[in-house]
Amino acid sequence: MASHHSEPLDRVPGPDIPPDKNPDYPAYHIIIVTRPDQLPVEFLQPSAANKLVIGFDCEGVDLCRNGALCIMQLAFPHVAYLVDAIEGGEELIQACKPALESDHITKVIHDCKRDSEALYFQFGIKLHNVMDTQIAYSLIEEQEGKKKNDDYISFVSLLGDPRYYGIPYPEKEEVRTLLRQDPNFWKSRPLTDMMVRGAIDDVRFLLKIHEKMMEKLSKVSLWRLAVRSELYCRCFCLNDNQFADWPPLPPVPGVYKAVQSPVLKLLVVASKPRDSKQS
Repeated sequence: MASHHSEPLDRVPGPDIPPDKNPDYPAYHIIIVTRPDQLPVEFLQPSAANKLVIGFDCEGVDLCRNGALCIMQLAFPHVAYLVDAIEGGEELIQACKPALESDHITKVIHDCKRDSEALYFQFGIKLHNVMDTQIAYSLIEEQEGKKKNDDYISFVSLLGDPRYYGIPYPEKEEVRTLLRQDPNFWKSRPLTDMMVRGAIDDVRFLLKIHEKMMEKLSKVSLWRLAVRSELYCRCFCLNDNQFADWPPLPPVPGVYKAVQSPVLKLLVVASKPRDSKQS
C-alpha cells in the first residue's frame, strides 16, 4: 500500500472546518474544485515516485449508472477537495481519471460499489487500487475469530467503533433526512454549509481508519483485501468483454498458493450485488 504524501500541498482560499474537542478529530482546509488546476499536481499526474493515500467518496442523485454523480470528495492529511461535477462538468471529472485508475494512488473508501458503477458508466472511469474499509473490517473480524451473520458494517457504525475512531456521527442522519425531503439534495447549487460538512465528514476520517486497519491486517488478509476491493469496484460494472479492459486482479502470492481454491468462493461473495450503499 502507498504511504501518505509527506510534502505540503498547494492551497487556494477556502473554508475551514475547526477542530473538535476530540484531538483525533481532524480540522480540514476545504477547497471546492470547479477547475482541474485547483487540484494538486501530485494527484493529477500520479507517479511511482510520489505515491499517495487519499480518502475518497462520491455523492449524487440515485448514485449508480443511471443517476447523477454530483460531488467527488478527496481527503488528504490536512486538506479536502470537493470536486464539483455539476459546476466542473465532464472536463473536470476526466482530469481525475488518471488518478482514479492509478496504481500509485490508494483510494480509501467505505463501500465503493455504487461509486465505481457511477464513475464507469457515466465517465468511463475504471476505479482501481481501492482499499475498502467495509471489507477490511470484515477481514479483521475474521482474523480475530468473530463470527457475525452479516460482515457488512455501516460507516456510522465503523466510525463509532473505538478501535478505529470511537466518535458518534449524528450529522449523517441530518443529511439522510434532507435527502428524504429532497432527492436532488446533492444537485443543488450553490453548496450549502450542510452539504459541505456532510460531504467532508464522509472522507476526513478515512485516513486515520486506514492507518489503524493496516496495523491489524495480516499479510494474507491484505492480499484478500486487495482482491475483494477490486471485485467491489467491478460489482455493478458488468460488461460484454468480461472485464478484459480492467486491470488484472492481484496475483496469489506464492506462499499462499494453498488458499487459492477458496478464492472462487470469495469472488462470488464479494461480487454479490447489494441494493444500497452502506453509509
